[in-house]
Amino acid sequence: MSHVANVMISVEPDDRPAVEELSQWLQTSALRRGFGPGAVGWVGSLNEITGSDTRWGGGKYPECDVYAGALNHADLAGLVAQVERIVWTHPEFVQLFVMDQEQVYFRVWMFHGAKLRQIAPEGREKEAWRNG
Repeated sequence: MSHVANVMISVEPDDRPAVEELSQWLQTSALRRGFGPGAVGWVGSLNEITGSDTRWGGGKYPECDVYAGALNHADLAGLVAQVERIVWTHPEFVQLFVMDQEQVYFRVWMFHGAKLRQIAPEGREKEAWRNG
């Protein structure tokens, strides 16, 4: 059985090597949810979705660097911790978007000083279903 999480990360061009490091970690050393304590290994990878051969709606090319992946069995707390550990050239511009299976919106993380902080609040799904 799978457990999918959608992940996107937006960075400045100088931080491309750091995203490649993160993607390599996802392929080799990421904590795996549901496989017992300390289980690590392949949970997916990140691909650039804003390259020169990418076209979004509107007729222009994107002017940002965004990488995305559909991860399987990723320990998302471990992912956030890994993003926080990476040495970023411009951490103030890193934006991490995470939407776990069964969630309907992305949680957004940004650096405040040396720490990643979640910007979008938890629990909005329950609130919407209750009021809808």
